Amino acid sequence: MKNEVKKEIIRLFEHHFQEKVETFSMLPPSGSYREYCRLENSHRSVIGAFNADVKENTAFLSFTNHFRKKGLPVPEIFAVSSDLKKYLQEDLGNVTLFDFLSETRESEGFSETIVAEYRKVLKVLPKIQILGGKDMDYSVCYPREAFDKQSMMWDLNYFKYYFLKLAKISFDEQALEDDFQAFSDYLLSAPSDYFLYRDFQSRNVMLKNEGVHFIDYQGGRRGALQYDLASLLYDGKADIPQEIRTQLFKFYIEKLKNYIPVNESEFTSYFNGFVLIRIMQAMGAYGFRGFYEKKEHFLKSIPFAINNLQNLLPELNLPVEIPELLNVLHLLTRSETLKEIGQVQSNLTVRVTSFSYKKGIPSDPSGNGGGFVFDCRALNNPGRYAEFKPLTGKDLNVQQFIEQNSEMKLFLKPVETLVEQSVKNYLERGFSHLSVNFGCTGGQHRSVYAAEKLADWLRNNFPVNVVLVHREQQF
Repeated sequence: MKNEVKKEIIRLFEHHFQEKVETFSMLPPSGSYREYCRLENSHRSVIGAFNADVKENTAFLSFTNHFRKKGLPVPEIFAVSSDLKKYLQEDLGNVTLFDFLSETRESEGFSETIVAEYRKVLKVLPKIQILGGKDMDYSVCYPREAFDKQSMMWDLNYFKYYFLKLAKISFDEQALEDDFQAFSDYLLSAPSDYFLYRDFQSRNVMLKNEGVHFIDYQGGRRGALQYDLASLLYDGKADIPQEIRTQLFKFYIEKLKNYIPVNESEFTSYFNGFVLIRIMQAMGAYGFRGFYEKKEHFLKSIPFAINNLQNLLPELNLPVEIPELLNVLHLLTRSETLKEIGQVQSNLTVRVTSFSYKKGIPSDPSGNGGGFVFDCRALNNPGRYAEFKPLTGKDLNVQQFIEQNSEMKLFLKPVETLVEQSVKNYLERGFSHLSVNFGCTGGQHRSVYAAEKLADWLRNNFPVNVVLVHREQQF
């Protein structure tokens, strides 16, 4: 954020609240071009936003005002600058549904705790779509008033040019165009006089005070109910298990029936179609932001999108003929080029090793002379119990024991902080190797578990090559 913009946001705060800003901090960049900051003093904390796109801001501010009048859980807007490029909104905290999902999943898997939060979201979704859609001023929508033919063709061509071609998938251009036309015509036949959030995914749901709140709906427009449901349940990195998706889909249908009559068979058919176009839209975005703009973290979402396609295609039974599109999608899921693209390239290799102290600390094959060594021996040892002796830290029973009967999670937090500091520094300076070692008595349970967890964490958060070695398990 430029210094002048920062000063203007601070002035907006101080003029509106008649209080001084005591602390100012930038928030991590989002997937958009908007910039966010947090302004605080002893009385309050608010979020400042800057976006040069006035039309997009106008849509967001209008929708927010409308939703709040309807009693929907969206942030309060406190003040807006005269040029409509800067505004102050309610601070809903730091915990998104995705953050909660990611942290809880580490210790519990995709548990009932997570499902309960999704149910809260799906209970409110029909209110946003149906009640929120009533009396909406769709003239402020940007860039389109509805998810219409033009919108769909933009998404489909985005997918074709920014993803298919870069993935080197061969296709018949005219046949694919014909299928795009037929597919979009089918989707347009769905009832569509509702508010379509457009980007209804786990990163745009905030969890605060046991409730759910919604942000980033500035791309909203008139459209079909199925699109937002597809966006949430097939949210790439959320990676919801298929059986959980089915449960949540049924839960939404039951809540929807409180507002309108539902033909479940027809609704499901349209839903599958909107899941498909949503996946293609997301892939187009990953291609544009990842390949064209060189933002590597977008490439990490590609494997999740491919997995969603693999789950969807066997269930897809649309009442419309789209042979070339289906052929292309099947080719895409088998593309070796795409599998390589999904692997983020980096000059930094982090070697994560588990070992037994009885056999000494591992040598560093890179020639750099060592790295981090963390001692897991203070943690409760599964190896003391007969049922775990033949197992390792990669086995589910051992993992559950460690998670429930040791302070491993507490142990790994400072480990991540220390390793993160080095990884960021090494990436910036162009270093090629870093080693991280976990030792325990036998190199079988605790150290293996810790090494597995750190390796996963590194892969999910940094553009590095991770080499995972369990030294005592190699023979």
